[in-house]
Amino acid sequence: MWRGGGAASGMADGFVRWYRESGDVSVFGEQAGLFRRYGIVLEHPVAGAALVLNVEGDDVPMEQEELRRLLGLRLASITMNWWFSADTNVIGSFTHEPFGCEVQTLWLDGLSPEEAGTVEAAVTAAAAGLPTPSRAVIVDRRGIHDPEDWDSIVLHEGDGFPGVPDCVIAGEAVTRKLLAAEPGLGEEDLGGGLVRLTR
Repeated sequence: MWRGGGAASGMADGFVRWYRESGDVSVFGEQAGLFRRYGIVLEHPVAGAALVLNVEGDDVPMEQEELRRLLGLRLASITMNWWFSADTNVIGSFTHEPFGCEVQTLWLDGLSPEEAGTVEAAVTAAAAGLPTPSRAVIVDRRGIHDPEDWDSIVLHEGDGFPGVPDCVIAGEAVTRKLLAAEPGLGEEDLGGGLVRLTR
C-alpha cells in the first residue's frame, strides 16, 4: 500500500510548504529534474506515468508533459504524487494565487525521518537554486500548524505569527517579521536573499 496522504486526510500532518513567485515560464520541469537527484521522481516506477489525484482521491495516470502544461496554465489546484519507490509516495499540491504566487505543499506523514529530511532538502535546494524567487519555505515536521496558517504573513504581508515551526526559509520581508516575534531564532544565510531560521 502506498504511504503518505496527509492532503487527503484533512488533518494537520507534517508538511513542507513552498511559496514561490510565479514567473512568466513554469520551472516545473527543472524542479522535477532537481527532485530526481534527491531520489524523488514524478513518474511511478511501475506505472511509468505521473499519478494525479482526482476529486475523489483516486490516482489518474498522466504524461509528464501534459501535467507540465496544466501547471503552466495556472488555472486550478492540482494534487499529485511524488515517489521514493513504487510503494512510498509524497502527496504534493500546487495552487496559484491570483496575485502571482505559486504555493506547493508536500505532506510528510507516512515517511521515515530520513525520507522527510530528503523532501526538506530537495525543496530547500529548489527554492535556492531555481531562477524564479521564493518567498518562503515552511517546514513543520510534526504538523503543529495547518499549512494555510502561514498564508497571511507570507502572501498578504500580515503580521499574524502562527508560532515557530521546525524551520522557515524566507526573504527579508518575512524573516524581519519572524525575528521581531521570536528574536532568539537561529539564522543561516543561504544566499540568493534567503535566510534559514530555526528554533
